[in-house]
Amino acid sequence: MPHYTGKGDDGTTGLLYGGRVAKNAPAPAAYGAVDEAQAFVGLIRAEVEAGGELDALLVEVARDMWTLMGELATDPSNLHKLAARVTAEMVERVAARVAAIEERFEMPRQFVIPGENRVAALCDVARAVVRRAERASIAVAAEDSFVVPYLNRLSSLLWVLARWQEGGHSLPSRP
Repeated sequence: MPHYTGKGDDGTTGLLYGGRVAKNAPAPAAYGAVDEAQAFVGLIRAEVEAGGELDALLVEVARDMWTLMGELATDPSNLHKLAARVTAEMVERVAARVAAIEERFEMPRQFVIPGENRVAALCDVARAVVRRAERASIAVAAEDSFVVPYLNRLSSLLWVLARWQEGGHSLPSRP
């Protein structure tokens, strides 16, 4: 059996719990950007020690991203049907991860040039995609949603992860 239905051939896509929207509508742009960011998180995972601290953190983030995509792919009138939504606790957990990593080393005091190593560079790419997802999500997240704050914290987490992976050897943007 093929892994396609052909229903999207008309340029629309289905939402969770019913309804269809144009593929270029705000909701697919938002959850599509989260999906892309999740793929980059997977690429980072492929580069780090399996079962290590960073791998475990990235698995946690990837699982959270499924919750984000589900919320963004649901019409606001159907949000009550979701088994899980992004919560304040999820946002706080990511903020705590940021703080814990920042305590390990002195953070750069200026902009840095990405690319000291592959993992750090991938973290920076994922961060940029998360920022795009955050901007796109503003248009579709419900008023009581924690999607945007979560994405904001996640971009911060990816930034500190990149600096951590550089081992304190970030290249400043200005000599």
